Amino acid sequence: MPKLAAFPKAFMQALCKDGSMKLEEWIELASKLEIEGLEWYAGFLEMEDRSKWPDFRKMVEDKGKTIPMMCCSPDFTHPDAGFREKEIAKQKHWVDMTHVLGGSYCRVLSGQKRPELSIDEGVKLAADSIMACIPYAAERGITLILENHYKDDFWEYPEFAQQMDVFTKLVDQIDHPNFGVNYDPSNTFLAGEDPIELLRKVSHRVVTMHASDRYLKSGTIEDLRKEEGGAVGYAKRLSHGEIGKGLNDYDAIFAELKRVGFDSWISIEDGVDGMDQLERSVAFLKKKIAVYWP
Repeated sequence: MPKLAAFPKAFMQALCKDGSMKLEEWIELASKLEIEGLEWYAGFLEMEDRSKWPDFRKMVEDKGKTIPMMCCSPDFTHPDAGFREKEIAKQKHWVDMTHVLGGSYCRVLSGQKRPELSIDEGVKLAADSIMACIPYAAERGITLILENHYKDDFWEYPEFAQQMDVFTKLVDQIDHPNFGVNYDPSNTFLAGEDPIELLRKVSHRVVTMHASDRYLKSGTIEDLRKEEGGAVGYAKRLSHGEIGKGLNDYDAIFAELKRVGFDSWISIEDGVDGMDQLERSVAFLKKKIAVYWP
């Protein structure tokens, strides 16, 4: 049966930028949820001190939870080889972080969709960079997970492998037991595509999942895609919503994951409107999981 984790989507500014929230506070809040784990983020301010990593693992485990997944955002599509080498070094650092925290999965991305980059060039740069990290991850028992991502908060351009055909082409380039897919159904809508169609193409490679739901505050997906090209952060008309009340069909998603034998971690990206919302999303997912994994 899949296990649930939670990600502090509502507290990223507080935990990563202004320091107005401490990780101990997030751990305390999350420990009250009916979940098994906490997804970590490499950019938490307090993670800059490597000596504290074991302390955070102990804090979480003392609450009866684990840290299964690490969320980070390498940019492997930069044309400069020196830049990519630094991103590879960062990814290895994040693998170390995951290992010390007791996790098993560490996210990778392709990189930014730079206008001068062809699809073939971008796929090769991303695949070569990811493969350069895999042996290091494998030695530490870590699986690298490639997410069908939309856009990092601090990137100028959207994800290079945002479109389904590019994402599947990149996934197909990498065949290793310590590599798989982190499936996020919501991000597929932002590419103007069908999340179930993408899932059916990659379900045999999915090893973790982000559970979220999205809705548009105004306009259409096409409006959003026109706006996203050169602005830092997310387009303003996009919003995270309570799981089960947005665009995603969780019956179709879970039916397909069950069909391929998925039984790993599902991390919830929700709670932007408060912990009550996050609790409702947990309850929704637990109910659905019980249907498909009785």
